[in-house]
Amino acid sequence: MLTGLRFKHRGFTMLELIVVVAIVAILASLAMPSFSTMIQNSQIRNAAESIQNGLQLARAEAVRRNTTIGFQFTTSLDNTCALSTTDSNWIISSGDPTGLCASAPINEAFPITDTTNNPAPGIIQKRATSEGSRNAVVAADQTSITFNATGRVSPVPATNININISNPSGGACVSAIGKMRCLRVVITTAGQVRMCDPSIASTDPRGC
Repeated sequence: MLTGLRFKHRGFTMLELIVVVAIVAILASLAMPSFSTMIQNSQIRNAAESIQNGLQLARAEAVRRNTTIGFQFTTSLDNTCALSTTDSNWIISSGDPTGLCASAPINEAFPITDTTNNPAPGIIQKRATSEGSRNAVVAADQTSITFNATGRVSPVPATNININISNPSGGACVSAIGKMRCLRVVITTAGQVRMCDPSIASTDPRGC
C-alpha cells in the first residue's frame, strides 16, 4: 500500500481564464456578421414563402368555391388600408378589401357568395408584415392577383406577374454584389405560382 503520496488539485489561473475569455470573444465577433446575415436573409425567405403560400391558397380557394378569389397587398390590416405594390401585408378575399381590412373572416357555414351572411370583402385569410419578415420589402408588378374558378389569373396578363422580395436593411442583393439572397415569386399567365432566385441563371431550376 502506497503512503505519503500527495495529489494536487489545480484550477485555472487568472491568466488562463483571461486568455480563454479573449478567444471566445474573438470567435464570437467573427461569427456575428454571418449570423446577422443569416437572420436578415431568413426574413426574405419568410416573406417569400408566405406570399407563395398565400397565392397558392387563393388559387385553390377559387377552384374549390367555384368563384373568383383575390390575393391583395395592403398598406395595413386595419380599416385605413389601401392596396399597395410595396407592402407585404396581404389579404385573400372575394372582394376589394380597401378600407375594410379589419373585417372578420367569412363564416364558413354560408357560401362566400352569400353577401348577407358574408358581407364584403369576404376575407378568407390575412397576414401582417410583422409576422417573421419585418424588414422584408416587396416590389410587385400589381397590387392584386385574382384567380377564377379554373385556377387561372383573371384577367389574363400579357406576361408573368413578378413579386420581388428584398431586405435593404440587411444590404444589397447578391445580384448587386451584396449579401442578401433576394427572391422572386412568379405567377404565370396560367395561374401557376413558383418561387425563384433572380441571381441564379434561368437554366437552373432554382433560377428565374
